[in-house]
Amino acid sequence: MKIALVGVTGYTGATLFKLLKQHPKVDEVRLYGRSTPSDDELAELLPGFRHLNLHINEYSSVNIMQECDLVFFATPAKVTSQLALDFIQADFPVIDLSGDFRLKDSADYERYYQAPAAPNQALQAACYNLADLRQPQSNYIANPGCYATATLLATIPLLAADLIDLDSLIVDAKSGLSGAGKKLTPSSHYAYINENSLPYKVNQHQHIPEIIQELQTWQPAFKTLQFTTTLIPVTRGIMASVYAKPKKPLSQAELYQTFADFYQDKPFVRVLKDGFPSLKEVAYSNYTDIGLAYDEASHTIFICSVIDNLMKGASSQAIQNMNLLCGFPLETGLTALPTFF
Repeated sequence: MKIALVGVTGYTGATLFKLLKQHPKVDEVRLYGRSTPSDDELAELLPGFRHLNLHINEYSSVNIMQECDLVFFATPAKVTSQLALDFIQADFPVIDLSGDFRLKDSADYERYYQAPAAPNQALQAACYNLADLRQPQSNYIANPGCYATATLLATIPLLAADLIDLDSLIVDAKSGLSGAGKKLTPSSHYAYINENSLPYKVNQHQHIPEIIQELQTWQPAFKTLQFTTTLIPVTRGIMASVYAKPKKPLSQAELYQTFADFYQDKPFVRVLKDGFPSLKEVAYSNYTDIGLAYDEASHTIFICSVIDNLMKGASSQAIQNMNLLCGFPLETGLTALPTFF
């Protein structure tokens, strides 16, 4: 099949391009820029791909739909809400890695993204698809965010089993610097972030409404959570530490079995029976590793979930969604093992 990729120059886009080039069902990847002029050479922007001798085409929804079978948007928020409407109207297959179509409530989008939302009819036409848990329900897939992926995979089994008090959920999530993207900010300077750490977007992170929206599909009575994000001085990876109060006391064995049963047929989610995962154990892979504990003294459940933010948190989950949408075997193009040293 022929794939269009809009936005190859960012960390996520470059990672996605590499995965697509290695995918056995993909015959060609055509590159399109949202702002670059026609015929920009890929090697000028990403020298690591200089041997491919590719150019970036000027964006055209008409050309993409005529020449390709599916399009990926690896663009920042506030872009696909302007570019994607032609594809929605034509019911053309799209996998969107931005946040523009993740939220069904336009007011939530405008509050957290501080920009006008896409038209409501377009928002309703898109489907938010956490690739490990369901099949896509439309041809427009809103790929989940990185923090949301790590958090949801750690919390959904608790809600599905009705194990916790719904108002007790607390998430302390930490991310490597690549999650902030290529654009330089004061906090992303090496001299600042090296040997440093800081909370950011406290109670304001754009993945909060996304997490709430998805958890409400499992427990409609769920209202909100305490969610804190922290930047740490590593290149890639997310660790979500989840805390919750159970409705009744349970054993460590019962907690483990709840997760093991829930993910027993999910090849990319690995539930640890003992111990806790680290970021390097999932680096450069599509795996999510989950460790868990129950503390009888404080009556608290603790879940630790780790992913590679550029892979499971973005590009490799997008490939997983493509496999689902196109009817390919789930693991096609995603067999890379973690690179932990």
